[in-house]
Amino acid sequence: VLLHFGAALTRRVPYNTNEMKKEDLDIDGVIEKCLEVKGGKPGKLVQVSEGQLRALCTSVREVFLSQSALLELEAPLKICGDVHGQYHDLLRLFEYGGFPPESNYLFLGDYVDRGKQSLETITLLFAYKAKYPENFFLLRGNHECASITRIYGFYDECKRRYNIKLWKLFCDVFNCMSVCAVVDEKIMCMHGGLSPEINDFKQISKLVRPTDVPDQGLICDLLWADPDKD
Repeated sequence: VLLHFGAALTRRVPYNTNEMKKEDLDIDGVIEKCLEVKGGKPGKLVQVSEGQLRALCTSVREVFLSQSALLELEAPLKICGDVHGQYHDLLRLFEYGGFPPESNYLFLGDYVDRGKQSLETITLLFAYKAKYPENFFLLRGNHECASITRIYGFYDECKRRYNIKLWKLFCDVFNCMSVCAVVDEKIMCMHGGLSPEINDFKQISKLVRPTDVPDQGLICDLLWADPDKD
């Protein structure tokens, strides 16, 4: 079982939901809907109602903000890399490693863009995070960012299948995600790499969220860490 977390410094930024009647989240219903295509032909779409997606974003946003930007985790858990909208591959991964809560997971980011089913992918991952907050962990990748998803596919998928407002809601949740994890006080995990600005882990745990990804600095390095051309 995964337990302790460091203290998180957060600021709550509400968003306007007055334009659409709020729905109570049926988390089991969302997960069941997402898993309807399990074992079927790859590429079949899962269309969760917009109201449930909004309720899911609201719920998982609070979960992310309740946990530290730096997660302190304990083994055993399975650590997984980029998914990039490959929903069928995500389902195969769970079939191989065990569907939550059978196994504990830490994903390292880049859930959306490039693949054809970013919505299914992020919906199932967010649903598991909301249902099993202390056993299922999602770090932010450099593609969990409005400016990147605007270019690489997630924006277009949301616009085509739902609307731009839903994309903005997902991006608001991305701004609340943790950016780093330490497993058993030995293994440091992040999407990008180490930052020269890190002198103490407390710097990460004190990061203020929600936040966009800046062009430089600690968060940028943890999510990108791309070599400079110079």
